[in-house]
Amino acid sequence: MSVFSVAFAFAIAALMSGRLDSTFARFSRPWTLAAWVFLTLGIVLGSAWAYYELGWGGWWFWDPVENASFMPWLVGTALMHSLAVTEQRASFKAWTLLLSICAFSLCLLGTFLVRSGVLVSVHAFASDPSRGMFILAFMVLVIGGSLLLFATRGHKVRSRVNNALWSRESLLLANNVLLIAAMLVVLLGNIAAAGA
Repeated sequence: MSVFSVAFAFAIAALMSGRLDSTFARFSRPWTLAAWVFLTLGIVLGSAWAYYELGWGGWWFWDPVENASFMPWLVGTALMHSLAVTEQRASFKAWTLLLSICAFSLCLLGTFLVRSGVLVSVHAFASDPSRGMFILAFMVLVIGGSLLLFATRGHKVRSRVNNALWSRESLLLANNVLLIAAMLVVLLGNIAAAGA
């Protein structure tokens, strides 16, 4: 499904155990980096293929299925930054867990969008929306369960670090908030496209 599933599994394990230390970040970082690199290569190669081979005249068309790969890429970028801070400074713990959950959840959402037929796209691989019911049920179970677990146990791993306003950590947090805001704009655009 996605290499982000490894970071997701580590996040769920940390929530269930109620502890998160630098070991979590050290083990999650290579997997997150691998997922991000493969996703970046897929986006770049897909864009080049569309431009040069298919002659579509552009690199990106904001097609809902193209956006389905872009959203986890944005969250994965934020996750890599958060993992670095969690590993080195023992900060951003809850934020890192939430980003791990979001990255994998967006991969599930992308699978649903591509395979369910709910969106009209040149990239969609299904024409019958009923085929996506299993994916939707799985997605609701995984995302709902993990967010419920985060809501009930996330406070146990929360960082108690206060960073100065212009510290490196505060700037990385601002960067992460911007990346998540960009992802939400793309997500809302996809939802609007599905409703149109």
